[in-house]
Amino acid sequence: MTDTLPVDVVVSLLQAASAEHEVDVDNLLADADLSRPDALRVGAEIRRLAATSERRRRRDQELTALFSSARELAQLRDVDELLGRLVERAHDLVGTDVTYLSEFDPDSRELRVRTTLGTVEPSFLGLRVPPGVGLASQVVEGRRPSWTSKYAVMTEAPHDSAIDAAVSAEGLVSLLGVPLLAGDEVIGALFAANRVEHAFSPEEISLLSAFADHAAIVLQTARLLARTQESADETRRAYGELSRHVEAMERASEVHSDLTSLVLQGGAASDVAIALGRALRCQVTMLDPEHLDGPVGDAVDRSRRSGRCSPVADGTYAVAVLAGPALLGALLLEQGELEFGPVELRTAERAAQITALLNLKQDAMIEAEQRVRSDLLADLLSDDADRRGEVASRARARGIRLDELRSVVVVSVPAELRRDAIRALRRTGGPAGEHAERAVVLTSHADPSAASTFVHTTVSRAVRAPVLTVGAAFSDDLRAQVEAAASCVRILPSLGLTDVAVTTDEYLPYVALFGPGEARVAAYVRRVIGPILDWDAKHVGKLLPTLAAYLSNRMSPVATARALHLHKNAVLQRLERASELLGDDWQEPDRLFRITVAVRLAELTKSP
Repeated sequence: MTDTLPVDVVVSLLQAASAEHEVDVDNLLADADLSRPDALRVGAEIRRLAATSERRRRRDQELTALFSSARELAQLRDVDELLGRLVERAHDLVGTDVTYLSEFDPDSRELRVRTTLGTVEPSFLGLRVPPGVGLASQVVEGRRPSWTSKYAVMTEAPHDSAIDAAVSAEGLVSLLGVPLLAGDEVIGALFAANRVEHAFSPEEISLLSAFADHAAIVLQTARLLARTQESADETRRAYGELSRHVEAMERASEVHSDLTSLVLQGGAASDVAIALGRALRCQVTMLDPEHLDGPVGDAVDRSRRSGRCSPVADGTYAVAVLAGPALLGALLLEQGELEFGPVELRTAERAAQITALLNLKQDAMIEAEQRVRSDLLADLLSDDADRRGEVASRARARGIRLDELRSVVVVSVPAELRRDAIRALRRTGGPAGEHAERAVVLTSHADPSAASTFVHTTVSRAVRAPVLTVGAAFSDDLRAQVEAAASCVRILPSLGLTDVAVTTDEYLPYVALFGPGEARVAAYVRRVIGPILDWDAKHVGKLLPTLAAYLSNRMSPVATARALHLHKNAVLQRLERASELLGDDWQEPDRLFRITVAVRLAELTKSP
């Protein structure tokens, strides 16, 4: 008798074999008219076919996921996004609680968690695993998959307290890790983990390894793209810098050509600022030495010392215009649409040199004119009446109106700077020159004090040294006014004044004493306190300083001793000696007044 199966039973068994429907095979076969051995054999075959079908279905899903990841790899450029997709797919297919990817640092040999899915602790992302620690070290060093069903009791690799704490905080129990390989180089690892004890199957290990291969391609591609991008960026930067440098050199050549033409064609210094501003597309201002103060003045001082452009503020530079040590002015550059670079700044420095050259050329022309003016000044101060009589007509011939001059200023500077001082004075417009080893200038200022201050400022900025100026009113007897101012210039340093602007009227008593006929002053001093001077000449001078201190301290021996750092008795002894030399009545009012004046004059005249 042949065993037969109903069609419904056959269909159900085929559905069970396809693994598409859940079917109780044992119940189906029990209801069929089969012998027990046959039923067992059919059931075993149906289950084998069902397992094979399930493996193929799962393999199809895995391949679909891998092909999908490959397509995304070709389309996406955001590495983090693509790695996230790979971890997400691996998480879904492997079916673990947590999936994460770590990147390997070849310098520190650490693994850093870069992408996670399923974690609950924020600190897990970015977790760093030191070399030689835990399951990760087995994956990296062995370049092969490693796993454990219970991480807490794993003994194959050393534990780290910080890593154990992170794993415990996530509640991870079983872990599987597979390497991300680029050739023989490990560039990371992909991990799958469960919060329960689990033995990973070969299929799970194989699947995670396949995804790790994709992740390795992503990371390797990202590194190559990054290097390519860096190289491209560097090439673009180099090309941009080269282009900018070529443009800057062309501008510099243009400026050089323009400035050469200015020199050859007799251009003015002001034309340099126009040419420079046009080439550098910026605002260029030419500054006189008299207008250099504040931050601009500080920048010009720095430029004067270094010979280079000096920053004033963001986008603003100043460069000194120099002729040797003499400051002729400065160029102020305010950046426009074109950013200043080394070539632009060097161009500005060369422009400053051309400006100095043109200024010197212009100064040479002015110098020739000023020599005539200096001759006029010399004629005005001459002893020869005939020379003075012809001055007015000669001045008118040079465009100078003597009736518009109101003040005369005598200037004292170190001898080596006198020429620079006179050059600066000549720019004021009035006759200027040298007289009796002093610089002298005539100005139109009605107030001698204002004239003295103006001249002091002008010369100070030109010579950068102490300047002493004394102003006086312009009069018919100009020679007497100049001699009075010169006398004041001689005496003021004795009063400790070496860098001020004053007038003869402010120091009239000294002018009266030290003006013309000052030989009478020496005779007066000799007549009143001659014995004191003779004593000091023989005894290394002690009485005159003692008398001066005594008179300056209200004739108090105690205060005098304190001022001279002497004992009171020493002062009294010197005063007794003075009484012997001058007479007992030397402190009588009239004699005391004359002696006081003589002592003061002697102190002043002995100063250099």
